[in-house]
Amino acid sequence: MNKDLTVGKPGPILWRFCLPLFFSVIFQQLYNIADSFVAGKFINNDALAAVGNSYEITLIFLAFGFGCNIGCSVIVSELFGEKSYNRLKTAVYTTFISSGILCGTLMLLGILFSDGLLALINTPENIFADSKLYLDIYLLGLPFIFFYNISNGIFSALGDSKTPSIFLTCSSLANIAMDIYFVAKLKLGVAGVAWATFICQGMSCILAVIFVFRRIKAIETTGKVDLFSKYLLGKMAAVAVPTILQQSFISVGNIIIQSVINSFGSAVIAGYSAAIKLNNMYVTALTTIANGISNYTAQNIGAGKYHRVKEGFRAGVIMTWIICLPVFILYFFGGRSIISLFLENPTGQALEVGLLFLRITTPFYFMISVKLVSDGILRGTQLMREFMTGTLIDLTMRVILSELLARTALGATGIWISWPFGWIVATIISTHYSRHIDWDVIKQRKT
Repeated sequence: MNKDLTVGKPGPILWRFCLPLFFSVIFQQLYNIADSFVAGKFINNDALAAVGNSYEITLIFLAFGFGCNIGCSVIVSELFGEKSYNRLKTAVYTTFISSGILCGTLMLLGILFSDGLLALINTPENIFADSKLYLDIYLLGLPFIFFYNISNGIFSALGDSKTPSIFLTCSSLANIAMDIYFVAKLKLGVAGVAWATFICQGMSCILAVIFVFRRIKAIETTGKVDLFSKYLLGKMAAVAVPTILQQSFISVGNIIIQSVINSFGSAVIAGYSAAIKLNNMYVTALTTIANGISNYTAQNIGAGKYHRVKEGFRAGVIMTWIICLPVFILYFFGGRSIISLFLENPTGQALEVGLLFLRITTPFYFMISVKLVSDGILRGTQLMREFMTGTLIDLTMRVILSELLARTALGATGIWISWPFGWIVATIISTHYSRHIDWDVIKQRKT
């Protein structure tokens, strides 16, 4: 059901809209959690390290899908807010056409250069073959990832956060069952982990695309609706390209950090792989809430209700802090039990590495929550330069500090310490920009 986010109190509106988004991305992250759990428990720690190693490269490709999602979602939200339904439909069709071309190009490049990418991050020889196998199968499923993300962005732009969460819940549960069946029963190893994810992502994508086009068709319009618009593509690209660059820079930065981690051996890689999946599950969930705040912001800008954006910022911070508290308690105090679920040997070095990472980073989840809410406001207002600044500074600091501190007596612990430093500076910058928006400029620039 489409929902107008421009009426009602911002707090309750955001809770009702963002909570399904939060839980849907938790289930989406279960794809990766299930892969790591099954690899570590039913194969061995090298398999867990291989899946985690490939994961950092897959984030580069996911960055493009995420950028297409945000570019389409922000513009469609604004058009929905101002009730420009003909242009809204054109924006959707334009996104699917242009994203299909982009996805095909990335698939080809990824398959051709997967060996080079794995060599670039110093992948250890004992996990190279499995890392490549997992990455190649992932690339075959790239269209599913692209078009699901786009469909999810369109649902969110229309104020519907419940429909995609249903698809993801079902496919995620199926993914866990198929992971276990393919690996434990059929003994397919890392290939089984990858194929289970491929199949379940395909299921959720196909359902989402079908329902999106049914939803778009049901919106009443008058006159001709164009299938493609260079102007709207340019508007969406103005949001999508900076988002892709930002996410790609993050992925490249993470790959550099991964290469530093790889120099400490497969036990450290396995511990980090387990912990970073838990970390990314929560941070990605917060990012999805921030995407919801972007939709809320863009709809209200489209409707000319600028005062509601500031109210949305306050409501968003309160909401993320309430969500953050139980996650912090679970990870900080229960991290040992959670990390041990992923490991073949839950008493060794890998366990201590993963636990230390969580205990260093989780106290700063409250701070990164504020940064991500600010990012949501900046994306929704299409202030992409300001949006990118904080994240790029965060990334730069983490890469430099990781390289420097890893060479000291701190060793791998120095890498984990770099996370809070980057988050603190990025939060200060993004919050400053989101609290000092020039609304006169926004009014002049409206679609």
